[in-house]
Amino acid sequence: MAHVSTLISEILPELIALRHDLHSHPELGYQEHETARRVLERLERLPGISIRRNVAETGIIATLGAEKPGPCIALRADMDCLPIQEQTGRPYASKHPGRMHACGHDGHTTCLVGAATALARLSDALHGPVKFIFQPAEEGGAGGRRMCEAGALDDPRADAIFALHGWPLMELGTAGCRIGPSLASTNPFEIIVHGVGAHAAYPHKGIDPILIASHIVVALQSVVSRNTDPNDACVVTVGAIEAGTAENIIPPSARMRGTIRTLNPQLRGRAVQRVREIAQRIADAFDGRADVNIREGYPVTVNEPTATEFFLQTARETLGDDAVDPNVPPSLGGEDFAFYGERIPAAFWRLGVRPRGVENFPNLHQPTFDFPDDAIPIGVRLHCELALRFAREWAVQILPASR
Repeated sequence: MAHVSTLISEILPELIALRHDLHSHPELGYQEHETARRVLERLERLPGISIRRNVAETGIIATLGAEKPGPCIALRADMDCLPIQEQTGRPYASKHPGRMHACGHDGHTTCLVGAATALARLSDALHGPVKFIFQPAEEGGAGGRRMCEAGALDDPRADAIFALHGWPLMELGTAGCRIGPSLASTNPFEIIVHGVGAHAAYPHKGIDPILIASHIVVALQSVVSRNTDPNDACVVTVGAIEAGTAENIIPPSARMRGTIRTLNPQLRGRAVQRVREIAQRIADAFDGRADVNIREGYPVTVNEPTATEFFLQTARETLGDDAVDPNVPPSLGGEDFAFYGERIPAAFWRLGVRPRGVENFPNLHQPTFDFPDDAIPIGVRLHCELALRFAREWAVQILPASR
């Protein structure tokens, strides 16, 4: 049987070409039709794999060794892009104006295709099924929730799930994870402030919604500074304000949009309540009115202890102790991988993508970010090692302890 690293070396040129192709043709959430087609072209060539298509519109669930009796591992990648104008200058830069893979989902998808390709050649070494989940709409569309609702974790039932994310804060060749809260919950909000329109020269004849909105923006900062324990992480950000049509008109209303994020589910509820109270009471104080709509976004992404320890041990034995961080700082970014973790043990791990010696590497969601090709073999290798070890080690060490 060929060694994992040898197989990865053989398929790496094809994987790099795939990533460049995906990067050139980015698609937004639930529009990933061409992305899914390119993934399917490669999966359909693999022996011993069964495929569900068009799950949650564009998602794919591929299962290798579905008949194997051991525990089942699931590996997940996201396929969608962001509405950003690319500025990388790469020869394979986005061909679609205003859309780009600024979060590395092209790399995530490529790594999972690579793992499926390599593991299909190593299927005799697998002791249980491996599910490869390619999901749509991670960037705000809750594609992970829809995949779960469509049975992505069933038939065969997955015992645990793992996902990687390229991480510019970590060097290439490293990986990391942490037990417990890893990424934040998200609550997008919209506040519409209603006043009374008037001529700008006669403000006393109206009720200025822009003034009210300005006071609300300032007061919302108190949710973090005065309503939150300093030991807890919380963010309240107003990211957009829309009001008015001319400099000499006080408009009748102003619209604000923002996000509430925290790593603490209990604090999440309190922060949502305070945002609502502050907006409404300030508007009342100025004789206006605030309509507050706070949506339920993503839950806190929580890494289950046994799944996380399994990943960390696998990563240490694969990359070496010094290359693995067992206490990656949590991020206030949100991730719909959280929906999988609400259902089964899950670990969301970070793959270093910043080239060694480079200090100012672009961050996620920046127009100059590009998932590096050199990270692909490392991501594929860790996916493969998790799958090859899972059924044997999960069954022997974890299942008896949980009974």
